[in-house]
Amino acid sequence: MKELTCCGTECMQCGLYGNVCKGCNEVCGKVFHAPKGQACSIYECAVGTHGYKSCAECSDLPCAVWRATKDPSMTEEEFEANIKGRVGNLNSMGL
Repeated sequence: MKELTCCGTECMQCGLYGNVCKGCNEVCGKVFHAPKGQACSIYECAVGTHGYKSCAECSDLPCAVWRATKDPSMTEEEFEANIKGRVGNLNSMGL
C-alpha cells in the first residue's frame, strides 16, 4: 500500500522518508523542507484551511498553491509530470 501525503506524493519512494522525514501526514505538514515552524502551504491549505483529508476533495486540483510550491530544481516538464503523477495517485487511491 502506498503512503501518500495529502497532495498525493508517495512518501515511501523518497530516500529521506523514515530518516530525515517522518512523513507529511505524521508531522501535520511541518516537514523539514517547510519554513521553520510552519506547515507546508499545500497541507495548510487542504487540511488546515479547508479541513480536507487530502487535496482530492478540492474542486480546484491542481490549484495555484501547488503551482506556487514548484521545486526550483525541476524543469517545467518535470513539474507537470510530477503534478500529473500526484493527481493520479490521489485518484487511484480513491481519496
